[in-house]
Amino acid sequence: MAVARVNLRALTSWVGIARLFAVVLSCLTFSLVASTGNFGDASGTWCMFTWCFCFVVTLLVLLLELLELYPVLPLSWDDFTSAFSMLAVLMVFTSSVVFPATFISSPCSSNQCARQAVATTTSFLCFLAYAVEVGLTRAKPGDISSFLSTVPGLLKVFEAYVACLIFSLLDDYSPKSGLLWCIAVYSICFIFTLLIIIFTIGRCLAYFPFPLDKVLVGYNFLALLMYITATVIWPLYSFKGRPRPESCGRNCPWDKHLGITFLTIFNLIAYLVDLVYSSRMVFIRTPS
Repeated sequence: MAVARVNLRALTSWVGIARLFAVVLSCLTFSLVASTGNFGDASGTWCMFTWCFCFVVTLLVLLLELLELYPVLPLSWDDFTSAFSMLAVLMVFTSSVVFPATFISSPCSSNQCARQAVATTTSFLCFLAYAVEVGLTRAKPGDISSFLSTVPGLLKVFEAYVACLIFSLLDDYSPKSGLLWCIAVYSICFIFTLLIIIFTIGRCLAYFPFPLDKVLVGYNFLALLMYITATVIWPLYSFKGRPRPESCGRNCPWDKHLGITFLTIFNLIAYLVDLVYSSRMVFIRTPS
């Protein structure tokens, strides 16, 4: 039976201080937005979910580390906290951009708009707090005790998140063979990347009967090749002979396809960097 002990270092270390700032800032952000009563559409709901989700999970992480209860959990705690902090960076950054672009209009003179502007500021500061946590907990060169705290591990979270953003924009497309291939690329790479993250956090990778590090390098290489094809095929099938309509509104499919194009390029770069780093970790050994 686990006995709770108080570990004040969970709050006084630099990582703990960064988490405390993240808790306070995320709470302040969703409280300000909730006080305006103007967050009802899909974008506002996503932003509110992000701030509330990050607040709850970060507070739970602080409590578990403060009471030293996390060792009883059936997961790799360092991998979980590294993956969550990276996910929080991406989610809060997205919300810090989407919320003002959707809800703040110029000129900003009303009391409601002022609170929305303050909420945007606190959201961006919350993003910085999580970014500091990622920087403080990122594994140093040669330290591979926690895979998801290494550059390839953090990139896995980035790749999965960008794929989710791509899926959120896939609401209007023609069933052309090229576009269907691109969707298959996004889906296959997302599923395998998500499984790697889940198996790492669940401490399941050690049970695989093959050299997993080399398999991951091979997977990164295949994912890179698949994303190269998607980077070429998606804009070719989406924009060839289709200029942007003059009456393209806020939810214009043409703009969404353009967003998918840029997100595909982002993931292509991520998989390239992932391949380079993971190859160095596997094939280039530092002399002891």
